[in-house]
Amino acid sequence: MSSASLAGARRPHPDQVRVAALSAAMALNLVILVAALRPLPPRMADVLPKPAPVPTVRIIEKEPPPPPAPPMLDVKPLPTPTPTTVTRVKPAPVAPPVVAAVEDGNIAAPPVSTPTLAPPSAAVGAAPVEASLAYRRAPLDYPAIAMRQRMHGTVLLRVLVDESGKPVDVQVEQSSGYPLLDRSARTQVLSGWSFQPAMVDGRAVRAWARVPVTFQLRGG
Repeated sequence: MSSASLAGARRPHPDQVRVAALSAAMALNLVILVAALRPLPPRMADVLPKPAPVPTVRIIEKEPPPPPAPPMLDVKPLPTPTPTTVTRVKPAPVAPPVVAAVEDGNIAAPPVSTPTLAPPSAAVGAAPVEASLAYRRAPLDYPAIAMRQRMHGTVLLRVLVDESGKPVDVQVEQSSGYPLLDRSARTQVLSGWSFQPAMVDGRAVRAWARVPVTFQLRGG
């Protein structure tokens, strides 16, 4: 055998397994490369049309008009009333009328005194003045119980007399020492007595008068 034929017989053949593995690796890399170079399919969100924006509705409340300014009031100060000066007349001292009990239980009326008039400066319709008034009618009964128990004394009454001369209020200013005599004198003066009213500028006015009533037993 020649040397040339030996050399041809010893030439190694490629490994079929390696060739197949390399071919498969190359094909796989090629597929990956092609897949990487392909454009991505569009997303569903990009394909669908976007909804139109919904307009926002704003409700604007209309503010009420401001209330009208209150009218300016012309406030005038009230006139200051002039205080009425009440002039009190100090009554002239009058001796208390002494009433003496008689056999039938009645008492003689006290003597009539001259009234003390209020000064002309006193205002008509003002507060009652102080005066000493004359009696028109002054009946008085001595309480039977007081006579039996020998009660006696003087009651000083403060009597308010109206324009007609009628007593409208009687107050006990000084007690006689016996409540029975005090109550009897007050009740009888208020219910049965009458006076000459006080006069101011020719007109009758209300007046306070001090009226002493003395209960005295005959022979006491």
